[in-house]
Amino acid sequence: MLLSHGGEPLRTAGPAARWTVEQVLALAPDEASRRTGSKLGSAGPWSAAGCDGSGAVWGLCGGSGSKPYQTVVDTTGPAYTCSCPSRKFPCKHALGLLLVWASGESALPAGEVPDWAGEWLTGRRTRAAEKRGEKAGAAAGGTPASGPADPEAVRRRAERRAERITGGAQELEQRLGDLLRGGLAAADQPGHGLWEETAARMVDAQAPGLASRVRELGAVPASGPGWPVRLLEECALLHLLDSAWLRIDRLPESLAATVRTRVGLTAPAEGPSVRDHWLVLAQYDAPDGKLVTRRIWLYGRDSGRMAFLLSFGAAGRSPALALPVGVTIDAEVTPCPGAGRLRAELGRQFGVPSSAGSPPTGGTVAAAIGAYGDALRNDPWLDSWPVTLREVIPVPSGDGWQLVDASGDAALPLTPAALSRPGLWKLVALSGGSPVTVFGACGHRGFDPFTAWSTDADADGAGPAATSETVPLI
Repeated sequence: MLLSHGGEPLRTAGPAARWTVEQVLALAPDEASRRTGSKLGSAGPWSAAGCDGSGAVWGLCGGSGSKPYQTVVDTTGPAYTCSCPSRKFPCKHALGLLLVWASGESALPAGEVPDWAGEWLTGRRTRAAEKRGEKAGAAAGGTPASGPADPEAVRRRAERRAERITGGAQELEQRLGDLLRGGLAAADQPGHGLWEETAARMVDAQAPGLASRVRELGAVPASGPGWPVRLLEECALLHLLDSAWLRIDRLPESLAATVRTRVGLTAPAEGPSVRDHWLVLAQYDAPDGKLVTRRIWLYGRDSGRMAFLLSFGAAGRSPALALPVGVTIDAEVTPCPGAGRLRAELGRQFGVPSSAGSPPTGGTVAAAIGAYGDALRNDPWLDSWPVTLREVIPVPSGDGWQLVDASGDAALPLTPAALSRPGLWKLVALSGGSPVTVFGACGHRGFDPFTAWSTDADADGAGPAATSETVPLI
């Protein structure tokens, strides 16, 4: 018998909603896995394959060895296991199995979970339930299984780290002053080692947020014409962050929490959890030194809230948390401190994910710019703000592209990063000159599109558009 996320026997009324091919391929850790997984996406290589109503998918895939690879996927995580030696996550066999499952019931029918798959599924769900129980106990003031933490020791560690960050912020202030006194032109000299050396010093000071912003400064001189103005602006924002940290005891608590987050001090999720039907709006990875950072954006259908989840993986490996774009999960999400309270932690999930879900209603270009401006009041270091644009059309503009309101009243240029990605052409092809709904980030560099939906507006144009296709763009 399989267990639910609450540790109770799992009861389901029917089979779990099957994902689309695009949702499966979005889980691939790289392009090579996407290609090799697609080759296994037919019933031919598989035997003893099936699925059940709890979200379990399993199968045996013949390989070069004498024994077939045993592959199991728990789509409620999602989570994967395979007896192959691949270090990629998910491996090509898990991707291929999910592609077979996505193709329909005739290719992968419902059935009873075999013992070799059920053992892993039961163990995984039991461990997940225990982990959530420990977190809930800690949040309620209980004692975690690993033993009580010494409050005095925790306080001393926090004080020591705060002292290191303060020393780093003071040193950074001196280096910024030296740069401005010597002239910004020095930053463009070949072999100028200010940025990497300074970033390394911020890492030593246990302020990874400051280190990241310093590295970004190093890229500004190579960003094209007008770079001195941009460098001066970024230096001013960094000076503002330093000053805020050095005077953090004078700030309102909400702003102080934002400053702590910006310098690199993480805070656990707090406050009441929000249970909702969360639509997965976007998922994308970014290299961060020796780590890979994955960001997943969620939208609560009932609450109207936006949230994002962060997970990390060692270099060369994908983070463990993966949620296909377009899937809707019934789950609890707990927000973390900071302006906007967008970052959150995923808690208990109920039932199995559903492939049904409509995007946020969205708004105009002017409304998106206004939302970013409002958010800047609470977080001056905010590069962008998540928004959904309704009924916009991608249009060429000089050397770039822009999203224009269907009414033609306003437009947003796409960011340089968006112009260099294949997702731009997916967006153009999806639109075909007609309005689309687009979710992405609106900021001072423009709009960065993450996901798009083709739409058919209501006859009177008053209600939300009916979506016909979801296309990840990143």
